[in-house]
This record gives sequence, structure tokens and C-alpha cells, in this order.
Amino acid sequence: MTESSTVAHAEALAQVVASGVEVGRRHQFFVWSQGRMQLLLPHKLLVCGSYDRSRKALSFEVFNSIALPEALMAALLDGQSPLMRMLAGLWLSGPGRIGRALSLALPLSGEPALLELNPQWADAGITELLVHGVSRPQRSDELESLFLLASPGLPEGAAQRRLALDQLLPHLHRSWLRVQTVEHELGARPAAPAPAATAAQITERERQILSGVRQGLSNQQIGERLNISPFTVKNHVQKILRKLGATNRAQALACAMNQNLLDGLPA
Repeated sequence: MTESSTVAHAEALAQVVASGVEVGRRHQFFVWSQGRMQLLLPHKLLVCGSYDRSRKALSFEVFNSIALPEALMAALLDGQSPLMRMLAGLWLSGPGRIGRALSLALPLSGEPALLELNPQWADAGITELLVHGVSRPQRSDELESLFLLASPGLPEGAAQRRLALDQLLPHLHRSWLRVQTVEHELGARPAAPAPAATAAQITERERQILSGVRQGLSNQQIGERLNISPFTVKNHVQKILRKLGATNRAQALACAMNQNLLDGLPA
């Protein structure tokens, strides 16, 4: 890295760490991962696993802003799937022993269940998986948390991504465990999926508004960019919430990104 890029990296890391302590809900975690973290560790797929003491196994959730085939999504969500058992085993037996991220090139080899997923990784444009986790206290051969990150079109910079994940791992781990604790204490359950909105139902102007929301802009800033009033922006946001079945801007953004409604717009 150049001196200027090193300073920018350090500043972004400090901002991510500072904002991570405020994360306590799933939607906050998703928005946090889509902000300054993307400058350090660009990704379109983030799989988060934490140890479920009632099941005595890892429980996984997926945050994705690219479309994933159904079979691949099912494998990522199942902690006992051949894919997730293999990834956990590779991390525990390799870099995980010294607290380092694992970079895994695709396509995968091994048992038929893994080979069957290779065309689906290819369809999603993913050629590299980054894996990192935290072992359980006093049990180094068991996992307290496990994270999987990937993004299409990142052929270079694997070493920098591994370093960024090494630096971010403690904060990912603490924030994700905090989310699990808060959600459990509030008795929260994942909300039922909102009725799918189509690209035809979300207008181009509403897509522009959502693009501004994704960039963290206020209604005033979005209005200045689009040459409309903040009040008009607010009205558009309310319409977007109704169409996506969301209760706030963060949920609307998550729905829109999961349904690929912002493809082609500035990130």
C-alpha cells in the first residue's frame, strides 16, 4: 500500500470499529456491513454463523446483495451441509489455528454434494471464498462463530482481503454475537418475507432514492442530487416502504438489495 492508501485504510478501519459497537439488530448489522466495511473488505455475500447452545451446533444466516441459486442458499444456511462442514473443517485444521483467514479458490473438489454446487457458484460469478472464525473458549477444535464472504469479479488482491478480514474478524464476531443476544432478549424472530416487489413496481426515481439511501445520504442530500425537495424525497421513501413491506429505510434497503432492484446504480 502507498502511504495515502495506508492512512485511508486505517481511517476506514477506525470508523468501522466505532460504528460496530452500535449494532444490535439484524438490519443494523446488514447496513453496517454495507457501509465503510466495503472499502476494506468488498463483498456481496456474507454468511454469519454462531454457536447455538440449544442445538450444540452452528446456526447460519445469509446476507446477500446478489442472486443466489436455491440449492446454494440452502447449503449455506445448513450448518450440517457438506459445504459448511468442509469450510469449518478446513479453517480449523489450517489457518484458523493461527488466527488467519482462509482463502479458497473455486470450483471445489471433493464429494459429489460439493461438486454439484460448482455450477451454481459459477452462475453467481464467485471464484473465491474467504473464511474466518473464532474458536470456542477452552475448545479450540470447536467454533464459536464462522464467517464466509465472497463477491463476483475480484480476481486480484486476495492477500489484502485476507488481511482486512483478519483485522475485522474480532469486530464481526462481537457484533454478530451481540445481535444474537439482543434478538433473543427481545424475543425477536426473523420477519416474514415481504411480498416481492418487481423492478416494474419500483420506479426509476424510487431506485435513485434507494441508491442515495444506500450511500448514507439524508433526504436533503438526496434532494439536492436529484434536484427535488426533501419533502418529495420523504414522500418517495414512504411509497418505497409500502411497496417493499418495510418499516424503515434500513429494511427497505435490505429488501431492495436482496431482490437486485438496485443493479446498475452507484453503490
